[in-house]
This record gives sequence, C-alpha cells and structure tokens, in this order.
Amino acid sequence: CRSVSQVPVAEGKSVQQTVELLARRLEALGADKQGTFGVDCETYHTAAALGTQGQTGKLMYVMHNSEYPLSCFALFENGPCLVADANFDTLMVKLKGFFQNAKANKIESRGTRYQYCDFLVKLGTVTMGPSARGISVEVEYCPCVIANDCWNLLMEFMQSFMGSHTPGIPAVFGSKHDSPYSPGDTMVQYMELFNKVRKQQQVPVAGIR
Repeated sequence: CRSVSQVPVAEGKSVQQTVELLARRLEALGADKQGTFGVDCETYHTAAALGTQGQTGKLMYVMHNSEYPLSCFALFENGPCLVADANFDTLMVKLKGFFQNAKANKIESRGTRYQYCDFLVKLGTVTMGPSARGISVEVEYCPCVIANDCWNLLMEFMQSFMGSHTPGIPAVFGSKHDSPYSPGDTMVQYMELFNKVRKQQQVPVAGIR
C-alpha cells in the first residue's frame, strides 16, 4: 500500500533544493536510486452545451503513471476511478463534444525512485507548465496490500526522513477496511494532491528544517 503526500518547501530554499535535501536524507538512511517516475493529470470539463441550466459542469481527470505504462486512469470528483488501457486518450479526443480539455490545467509530478529494504519512495517535483509548484512524496511498503495492516510501519519509516511533515492516514485508506489496496487508490491520492497544489495561494508556509 502507498501514501502520497505533499511536503512544503524548506525555509529559504527552492523546490529543487528541498527535493535534494529529502534525497540526501534518504541516501543517508541507505536508500538506493532505482530510476525515475512520472505521474500526469489532465482536466476535462463537460461541454457547455450538455450542462443542465443552473448546474455546473462536472470535472474529470485523466491520469497516467509510469508504474503502469499500459493503463490510463479516469477519475471523477467524488466519484469512481475507471482503469482503462492507453487507448483511452484517443477516445477522449473523439469525445471532445462531451468533454473539453482544460489544457492550461495540466499538472504533473516527476522525479527519482528510491528503494530502501521493502520500501519504495518517489520524490517528485510538481509542475504546471514551466513552473515548479510543489513537492510530492510517495511511499510504498511493497510486501503488504492491506492498508490498515501496515499504516503504522509506513508512518514510522516516513518520520525517519520527513520528520514533522509526515502525513496523517490518507482518506482513501478509510474506505478500504480489509480490502486490498489498488493502483486506483494511488491515483486518487495524486488527484487530491494535484488539486491541493492548484488551489494553493501564495501565502507563507512553515518549511522543513
């Protein structure tokens, strides 16, 4: 199972310098680099012609994850997560009369994968267009697929390099109970993180030290 969270920029540092700081902490623990990763998200909204008078159009997020190169994920706000094959992108082009791509809202996180014993960590820089907007940290405990069985272990490991910015239990865990964690659960967490980054105002935040 996996936790996806945002880490604030360190005081007096840039986004990239904060990512490097986290990477050094991981490497000091003994983590090894294991390639790169990328997660992207495009926003679609229902075409105006289809909207019912007095109602706002629904948003749909079409996402990709380099860990699942043959899949495409479509998520609705507060709704289901559809897992389809990569040809879903072509279908969305054909459905442009129903869903319109809000191109200016494309957001992605890219960075380095680290392996430490049974943990896989992905440190990502979240960007919109040319601008770095934040930092994502995905931590996976590989041997376990039941979220409630391993959250305490995940949290203890995250505290070793994230300190006071270790996240609370993800909302998606609460709905899993004893059912297996799925790739769609990871994408829901990234969608929530990306939406949080989009909505953030330029206000001071407490940085990591």
